[in-house]
Amino acid sequence: MSTSADGAPVTLVTGGGSGIGAATTRILLGRGHRVAITGRGEDRLKAFAADAGAGDALLTFPGDASDPEAVGAAVDGTVAAFGRLDHVVANAGFSTHDDLANGDPEQWREMLLTNVLGPALLVRAALPALRMAGGRIVLVGSTAGVKNTPGNFYSVTKFAVTALAENLRVLVTGSGVGVTLVSPGRVESPFWDSRQDGVPDGPVMTADNVAESIVWALAQPAGVEVNSVVLRPSGQVH
Repeated sequence: MSTSADGAPVTLVTGGGSGIGAATTRILLGRGHRVAITGRGEDRLKAFAADAGAGDALLTFPGDASDPEAVGAAVDGTVAAFGRLDHVVANAGFSTHDDLANGDPEQWREMLLTNVLGPALLVRAALPALRMAGGRIVLVGSTAGVKNTPGNFYSVTKFAVTALAENLRVLVTGSGVGVTLVSPGRVESPFWDSRQDGVPDGPVMTADNVAESIVWALAQPAGVEVNSVVLRPSGQVH
């Protein structure tokens, strides 16, 4: 464990190399946090770290968010390097952009593991350190986990994240650990890269818009929890 006297808070962000995760990481670094990020693509993580220019304040851990060993290694590595862990942001996730009538069940399996098992694994690995720190957990959900759309299995996974957030809140309440579900609407980000037509027509937010809400939730004073944040671009109906 690090013996550094650096008192800067420590945050671990899954899927931190692009999109909402990268935007969150940049804001946290700018506000004095030490940050660890995970992601499947090692090259992407290295490129992001080089661009961020944060030096020793930013750690990268390549690995799959649905792999218990990779998640555990990221948590343990963060604590070993920085001496503690104050917050985690379960951001990693993706959509297959199909529906129950014509989608690929194998892709659904991967999406389910990443979007639902992934946050649960992060919580399990991080809880001991978070209890010691009186830290906070942010789960990144979606408005798709608030309102169903036709045959959308991604929506099913995000409804599960909504349930996970409340389940977790009940588990840790009174322990000093706070839990927030942040459910964004349509965001312009790499999330849409696998969709044939790209970002759907209509209003969109930036990744920074969502990241600001995540960081705001983490910055609440001790003894205060914001349990749920739903944000949409003005004009998005669902």
